[in-house]
Amino acid sequence: MARNLDITSLRSFVAVADSGGVTKAAGYLHLTQSAVSMQLKRLEEALDVSLLDRSNRSVSLTAQGEQLLSYARRMLALNDEIYTRLTAKEYEGEIVLGVPHDIIYPYIPPILRAFAADFPRVRMRMVSAPTKRLREMFGRGECDVILTTEEHPGPGGEALVTLPLVWIGATGGSAWKQRPLPVAFCKNCIFRSGVLKRLDDAEFDWDMVVDSDLDNAVEAVVSADLAIHAAIKGVYPRQTGPIAHDGVLPDPGQSRIVLYLQADDDPILTTLRDMIRQAYLSEWSPQETIQLRA
Repeated sequence: MARNLDITSLRSFVAVADSGGVTKAAGYLHLTQSAVSMQLKRLEEALDVSLLDRSNRSVSLTAQGEQLLSYARRMLALNDEIYTRLTAKEYEGEIVLGVPHDIIYPYIPPILRAFAADFPRVRMRMVSAPTKRLREMFGRGECDVILTTEEHPGPGGEALVTLPLVWIGATGGSAWKQRPLPVAFCKNCIFRSGVLKRLDDAEFDWDMVVDSDLDNAVEAVVSADLAIHAAIKGVYPRQTGPIAHDGVLPDPGQSRIVLYLQADDDPILTTLRDMIRQAYLSEWSPQETIQLRA
């Protein structure tokens, strides 16, 4: 007798495999953790195999789980294609999402993937730019949704999570010991004025060693151990990391990830907003280092 696999359970399994945990998967799927765990359990019971290795703190796939993952992706893709072709076409158009480059990972790619699955006829265009520029674009109506990094939300902004800033420098570097303190911030960096004020308040002599509108220029001089920079804890450019200064340097402050939405009565935009909310509120792990891609 033929036996059928449950598509919903397969979708939960793929979400856990992609996100690396039940908590994050639950956020992407808009389900409770217990619901996702129950679906995984039913899937394992139906196949009579163990799909996840739960012996460590992080969830990983067993050999059977890795084998199923390939089949599950194909089954979900076919399921979604059938559903898309045979259902209504009322949701079409384009959405422009603006995100600063330093908070794209780890949540934006899974959000984009989930949104594309729910609204396959809506074209998503992402703009990556500093917060100041995104706020200007949003004010002109050029972005439908933006995420920003700000100390305080602007009008209409919703603070999702508050994260500390830390001093970062080249791995194993010593630039932070120099006086005056060599610092690097691009002209559009939203952290720049606040961090420099904290240095001034602490009567710390500093020297700006980069003059650029681009973040990659800052990353270059910091990774070369020519200057230090302040960044969101856990989000560091390659070849850099937090400075263990033991309180020698003043606290650079904190930042909030803020969400702005053009229209709260648009069902597509509100769905995207809810996906973003859930992703950031479910489990932000700043203690984990996120290496930015080159």
